[in-house]
Amino acid sequence: MASKKIFGIVLAGGEGKRLMPLTADRAKPAVPFGGGYRLIDFALSNLINSGLTKIVVLTQYKSHSLDRHVSQTWRLSGLLDAYVASVPAQQRLGKRWFSGSADAILQSLNLLRDEKPDIVVVVGADHVYRMDFSQMIEAHIASGRGLTVAAIRQPISLADQFGVIELDEKDPGLIKAFREKPTDAVGLADSPNEVLASMGNYVFDADILIDAVLRDGERSDSNHDMGGDIVPDFVSRGAAGVYDLNNNDVPGSTERDKFYWRDVGSIDSFFEAHQDLISALPIFNLYNRDWPIFSQQLNSPPAKFVRDARGYLGTTIDSIVSLGSLLSGAHIERSILGPWTTVESGAMLVDCIVFERARVGPNAVVRRAILDKDVVIEAGASVGVDPDADRARGLTVTESGITIVGKGVHVAP
Repeated sequence: MASKKIFGIVLAGGEGKRLMPLTADRAKPAVPFGGGYRLIDFALSNLINSGLTKIVVLTQYKSHSLDRHVSQTWRLSGLLDAYVASVPAQQRLGKRWFSGSADAILQSLNLLRDEKPDIVVVVGADHVYRMDFSQMIEAHIASGRGLTVAAIRQPISLADQFGVIELDEKDPGLIKAFREKPTDAVGLADSPNEVLASMGNYVFDADILIDAVLRDGERSDSNHDMGGDIVPDFVSRGAAGVYDLNNNDVPGSTERDKFYWRDVGSIDSFFEAHQDLISALPIFNLYNRDWPIFSQQLNSPPAKFVRDARGYLGTTIDSIVSLGSLLSGAHIERSILGPWTTVESGAMLVDCIVFERARVGPNAVVRRAILDKDVVIEAGASVGVDPDADRARGLTVTESGITIVGKGVHVAP
């Protein structure tokens, strides 16, 4: 880590409309992921593993469970002058909430003025990835630029899904253009079939960041967004550099998950990211002990697999089962079960994501579904088998056929 004072800001005010109904009662960064985690745990784990010890989480939308998770899970020792602090919108600049990610920083400049850092790392709170930010910080300092944008290589066919970075021909470390979801993207010079997509992670010189958000705050034509307004302003002035994730070496990473990054902003991408976890050689490996993903470990017993009254043990294939769960004579396949999940005799779960304390009753069938916290699937009921029937009883079904059962809902036969 560079011998400079580093400060971390996690932008966690996202509403997450495309993840409804999972975000009906919680902020997007607080959505459970991978059994025992929340989405925000990935950003915070990367920052902590990278050596950052002073981090704030800027929250806004339905932030109670997110604030509670940060306060209970991310307690750092005060003796080391280290902290992860949740900071809600404070209306310091008038009776208004954050109008964008840049405005969130503008309204929180007191944090920077108190800490007086040299470098500020700004990251989103809802991506699944591993990254050593200390290496990006070193590259940023060496570049001499005021802003460095983290980027990941993506197939050119997917360019219309990302903010795409185009590089200067003479200086490949300089961003020449930043285009939002282009349909005519140009491939990289060293890889014509790929583009550089912004990861939504930035490193700034602190004084330059402060100046940028102050100037942006005075603009009436701005949406006050980091990716939509701040970065393009730096690009237009030839002051924005790029950091290619291909240059990042995370301890313990494998060739299969080395450059993994996924935006889980929609139900489909959220579902697909879970499928990336469960194979024998996972696309994203949760079992990397050299770069762990931290979260709150509930005071829970181990998961338990028991025979049912018929003496049938059941089967669990290509799945993750969290602490406190009890499976009795059930069939579980390609699924991820959160803490304290109960699945009873004869039940079947295939291609499912299950949050904390859900209960699936005897002989119930659940396929290609997401069950939120405290859901009960009653004996003999089915979910994800007939999409029209699921819609008829008020459940959300995506165009790709994923059924979502909202928090606390009971599904009868």
